[in-house]
Amino acid sequence: MRIFLVLICSLALACVAGAQQQEEKGKKKEQKKGAQAGQVSPQPGGKPTGAGKPTGAGKPAGVGKPAEVGKAKGAGKPTETAKPTGVGKSEEAGKPTEVGKPTGKEKHKPAEAGKPAETGKAAATGKPTPAGKPAEVGKAAGAGKATATGKPFKPQRFNLPTKTTPTKVAPVTFQQNKHIEGSQNWQGPQYTAFRNYNSEWHDQGWWHSHSNNVVFVFGGWYAFNAGYWYPAWGYAPNSYYAYDGPIYAYNNLPPDQVIANVQTALQEQGYYQGEVDGLLGPQTREAIAGYQRANGLTETAAIDQPTLQSLGMA
Repeated sequence: MRIFLVLICSLALACVAGAQQQEEKGKKKEQKKGAQAGQVSPQPGGKPTGAGKPTGAGKPAGVGKPAEVGKAKGAGKPTETAKPTGVGKSEEAGKPTEVGKPTGKEKHKPAEAGKPAETGKAAATGKPTPAGKPAEVGKAAGAGKATATGKPFKPQRFNLPTKTTPTKVAPVTFQQNKHIEGSQNWQGPQYTAFRNYNSEWHDQGWWHSHSNNVVFVFGGWYAFNAGYWYPAWGYAPNSYYAYDGPIYAYNNLPPDQVIANVQTALQEQGYYQGEVDGLLGPQTREAIAGYQRANGLTETAAIDQPTLQSLGMA
C-alpha cells in the first residue's frame, strides 16, 4: 500500500514538474519574440544591420511629408499634387474628362464653357424675313398688270374677203365729234388715243395730208397715224365701218389682219368662239372685254397696246 502511494505521489510530482517546464519554455519563447520585434540579430562579421532602424512593417509614410490631397486608393502611390480631378469626371476611374467636352452621352452633354446657347434661333420653317426689309405694302396682285401667256404669239396672214362689204355685222353710224364712251376713265399714256378720239368727216385731200398711209378694207378706208388705224370718215361715200374708234397697229399689218390675229389669239385661250373674219364686231369686242377683265386690264373692249402685249403680240 505504501509503495502504491509512493508511486502515485511520484507520478504527480513528475506531472507538475513537466507542466512547469512547459510553462517556462512558453515564457522564454514569448520573450525571444519580443526581443526580435525591436532588434535584428547581428550578421556574421560584426556589422550591424541598421541597429535601431525600424523594419518595413513599422516604416512611417513619409515622416514630415504631408499626404497629398485627393490621394487615390492605390496603396503607397499618391496622385499628382495640385492636379484636380476633372469636374464632370466620366465613369472611367481616375481619367478626367476635358472641360467642356461631352462624354458622348447626350443626356450629360454640357454646354460649351463660356459659349451661350444661340438664343431665339428660328427653325427653318419659321425663317424670318430679312431685317429692315419691309414687305411690299399695298401692291395689288396683278392690278392693272397684264398677265403674260409665256409664249409669244406669232403673227399670221389671213385670206380675208376685204374687197367686199360685210353683211353679217351691222355697220356703225357716223356721229360728228363722237367720243368713246368711258374713255375718260382709262388712265395712262397707252390710252391717250382713245381719250382724245372724236369722229370727224373729211375729204380725201385732208386725210392724205394728215396720214401717209390710207388703205381700203371691207368697204371702208382707214388712215394710219401715230401707231393707230383710224376710220377715215368722208374719204368715200357709203363707206362701211364695223367699229368707230382707233385700232392699235400691230406688226405693220392692215387693220383687218390685226383684228384677225387678235381673234385667233383669243380663240387659243378660249375667249372667242366666233369666226376669224377680221371684223371688230360686237362678238369680238365682247371677247376682248372678257379677256381684259380676267387679266386685270382696263376694260376697253378695243384693240389697245396693253391687251396686245398681254396676248404676246406686241
